[in-house]
Amino acid sequence: MHEHIAEAVKEPDVVTVPPGAICLRFETMKLYSALGAVRHLLETGQIKPGDTLVDSSSGIYAHALALACHRYGLHCHIVGSTTVDRTLRVQLEILGATLEQVRPSKNLRLDQNLRVERIGELLREHPHYHWMRQYHDSIHYIGYRDVADVIRKEVPEGPLSLVGGVGTGASTGAIATYLREAGRDVTLVGVQPFGSVTFGAEHVLDPDMIIAGIGSSIPFQNVRHDLYDRIHWVNFDYAMSGAVELLRASGIFAGLSAGAAYLATLWERRREPGRAYVFLAADTGHRYVDSAYSHHADAAGLGSMRPHEVTARDELRHPWSAMDWPPTDSALPRGAPVLVPERA
Repeated sequence: MHEHIAEAVKEPDVVTVPPGAICLRFETMKLYSALGAVRHLLETGQIKPGDTLVDSSSGIYAHALALACHRYGLHCHIVGSTTVDRTLRVQLEILGATLEQVRPSKNLRLDQNLRVERIGELLREHPHYHWMRQYHDSIHYIGYRDVADVIRKEVPEGPLSLVGGVGTGASTGAIATYLREAGRDVTLVGVQPFGSVTFGAEHVLDPDMIIAGIGSSIPFQNVRHDLYDRIHWVNFDYAMSGAVELLRASGIFAGLSAGAAYLATLWERRREPGRAYVFLAADTGHRYVDSAYSHHADAAGLGSMRPHEVTARDELRHPWSAMDWPPTDSALPRGAPVLVPERA
């Protein structure tokens, strides 16, 4: 029996997906990140019950942090994107979290910059608030040790490829790190949207892409570029087609990042069939119904899709590009080392 709903909700479903891949399907994967970080801060005395935690979020982390604060008796304040919908706003309000949303922006960069600026103002006004820094503090790696343990138990020994959205860098980076520490042969394949600065694709825009959670318009210190072996950039149309086909083939209703990861997994499996393939479905598909799933009749079949295999960022192009990492283009970011704290 779980002591709190957050601990029950975070558990993934491990599902075999045709033709032979494994999906870790989460209701909200960032609960691992938020719960692990908050627990570590409490156990090390950096915060105490009754304190206020604050951070920026486009939606998913806001819910995870609010549940973690509810679990441990803390206050939660979120500076949110305009993408935070009414369903989440009502839940945050009832959970006791406070939310303020920045003004609407024409692009992701401005939205993220506005949120970061507002965080700075709040910390000056309330210096006792604790900023969670989900994009930059490596404590967000800690909770994902449990996901690595799930994979170790569920996936037979042998070479493994892990495929998932990069986002803040904490999820895929941490899971691969803990598996490798346990001696597993792991190839880490990161998925990105075009326009993201994280792996140097800011010059190839995709105005239709709405999955801000797997890419970024600002650098994230939690991304350890050296952990990744392959990167796939997938545009909106292909990510939507991947998500629709994932639902059709397996019944898994997940976000666009899962659709892109499924597409990348199918290609990687074709390139190197002698490995086990695990891809992450980090959240459900509910917030993508109007923008993506309702257009399922326009989804293209995956059989004819092939990525452009490139070696440098000036070769990146729509609708899908893939690259071995590190690239031949030395101008691409490598990322600074991030020290992952031990779980207390």
